Amino acid sequence: MLYFLSFLSDHCGVLRLFEYVTFRAGGAALTAFLLVVLLGGRTARLLRRLNVQAAERLAGLVDPQFIDKEKNRTPCMGGILLIGAVTVAALLWTSVNQTIPLVLIVSTAAFALIGFVDDFLKVVYKRRDGLPGRCKLLGQFIVAALAVWVLSCDSVAGRHLNQLMIPFVKDPVYTGWWCYAFAVVVIVGSSNAVNLTDGKDGLAAGCTIFCTLTYAGFAYLMGHRIFAGYLLIPYIPGAGEAMVFGAAVCGACIGFLWHNCYPAAMFMGDTGSLALGGAVGLLAVLVRQEILLILVGGVFVMEAVSVILQVASFKLTGRRIFLCAPIHHHFEHKGWTETQIVVRFWILAGVFALLAVATLKLR
Repeated sequence: MLYFLSFLSDHCGVLRLFEYVTFRAGGAALTAFLLVVLLGGRTARLLRRLNVQAAERLAGLVDPQFIDKEKNRTPCMGGILLIGAVTVAALLWTSVNQTIPLVLIVSTAAFALIGFVDDFLKVVYKRRDGLPGRCKLLGQFIVAALAVWVLSCDSVAGRHLNQLMIPFVKDPVYTGWWCYAFAVVVIVGSSNAVNLTDGKDGLAAGCTIFCTLTYAGFAYLMGHRIFAGYLLIPYIPGAGEAMVFGAAVCGACIGFLWHNCYPAAMFMGDTGSLALGGAVGLLAVLVRQEILLILVGGVFVMEAVSVILQVASFKLTGRRIFLCAPIHHHFEHKGWTETQIVVRFWILAGVFALLAVATLKLR
């Protein structure tokens, strides 16, 4: 909304700053960060008072020996604050009269709503499994499909949704309708991968920062005609607004780490993790770098693949590949401390992000 102040730049030259996505991205990041940091303590106390406890969320999902009894008193559903801050900051600093930022904001909020219902059923109504898996997955597919459909109908972004960018290849591959289906699967898969990663204090939030920063950078380049032409990537007018949204996500995650670093004052729960994963997937689809998500979100891919391999191996052979899945629990079983797991996975996320950026020139 603050973008419209730029229309008054003829009367006050300073207001011209609101025309630049880089300035508004910084404003969005700072706004989201301050909202989470300043309201985090109050939110944690409120959730604790409402008896929203993480123990119920974890019960039956993780081997009991891995549940830190000190965390039983830590409230979850902190994603309400996290995604709330992203939504407020994005509404303030993006150009909300464009399709791209609206799709990102509304879809992320919709994923958060699905996660909220799941968390609420677990911690308030004491349903161990929360929202049935099929219902949760159906909701995610509906949100993702609607987001892709709206983007495809947009006169600007829709022209590029049938282009698939392949890492290390200069020219995009033009595809048919299946590209839209692939985009939906990427968004849902990303949402669930981040959800699986959310098992240690600061792990999901920290890795999301690296991942979102990378795609925010891609969005900025694709929204800049000169940079896009130089790097031989699709030029999408207005894609820079996705950078502002991505900055809001990063700012909120950094602010959340203030309260979520070990020992956490609150957990984001499915409310936050499903929404963050959905946002990452949406950004990947928007900048046409879905395949590169394997590298950009390398940590999330590791977590998801470890669960798939563990389940498949146990059902087919009766044996487990890992000591415990997702893979961060495997390393916990090997004797790594929580801080070691989180920091080392952050390092991996940073390395993956740098390698992904390098693919812009290695073609």
